Amino acid sequence: MLKRSSLVATAAATAAAAVAAVLPAEATPAVPKPLSHVRIANHFDLAAGQMPENLTLLPDGTADVTFAGSRQIARITPGGTTRILATLPAPADGGVNTPVLGFPLTTGIVRAADASTYALYATGTADLTGLWRLAPGKTPKRIAALPPNSLPNGLALDPHSKQLYITDSVLGTVWTVPLSGGRPTAWSTAPELASSGFLGANGAKVHEGALWVTNLDKGTLLRIPIRDRNRAGAPQVKATGLTGIDDLAFTGRGNEILATLNAPNKVVLIQPDGTHTTVLDTDDGLQNPTSVALRGKKVYVLNAAYTTAEDPNLLLARLHGRHYH
Repeated sequence: MLKRSSLVATAAATAAAAVAAVLPAEATPAVPKPLSHVRIANHFDLAAGQMPENLTLLPDGTADVTFAGSRQIARITPGGTTRILATLPAPADGGVNTPVLGFPLTTGIVRAADASTYALYATGTADLTGLWRLAPGKTPKRIAALPPNSLPNGLALDPHSKQLYITDSVLGTVWTVPLSGGRPTAWSTAPELASSGFLGANGAKVHEGALWVTNLDKGTLLRIPIRDRNRAGAPQVKATGLTGIDDLAFTGRGNEILATLNAPNKVVLIQPDGTHTTVLDTDDGLQNPTSVALRGKKVYVLNAAYTTAEDPNLLLARLHGRHYH
């Protein structure tokens, strides 16, 4: 015979199950999604080589972007207008010797306080590969040469030290160059930056005394401390299992990060402990996402359509939720 306590417990469990069965689904508190108001703001011309690779934001929300396939730097206004600012010179051999990819491409881009725009260019030739500066009202000029067998990709600026950091996806190197230009220095050649057959070190951001770098081949997120006299510390692996990780952006909450996963067609939210969740995918319009940036709660995602070959675009979203008041 059951004890009274067992009967009471059984009755309570039965009653709870019955209540749950009749409650509407809406009664379960919903966890707010980190991103909302997702929309494609701009479509680009794939046939013209307008495969957007990287972007930097101006204070008013205007975006300067690199179009990889057309060797161009363009400006996209909040109203959606696209204006070409510059086209970098084509290599004499057409860029067929550009490492891994076989075509010349503009890659990383940043904007400095004096309104100059800095962009990377990979051509496989000694006369053009390197860091270029586009000052307002002037023609672009190369201010730092990089080896022709390099593939400069990610570009980050430390506004305090006025140093630029360049990830080299083929040579597994981070180069550093003063904002004024000059001869690049190999800042880090740590094994964690190397590729495993395609592209290694990729996206780059300076954040709280360190350079954060992604490794596309290895699916890792690295933190490299910036030591005194601009020396590189030992890389720390902060997240793994991020297949095809390309670019990254900090959300404003410590070390929380949004990152693009290129071939998997995903944007993920990475927590400081290294765990990650998918917040955007192909259902939202992702087409090989290459770059992500934030202005306040507004999120910008570039899609190059390298392999989807359908719709290169700029996607916008809003960052929100319990932590984003």
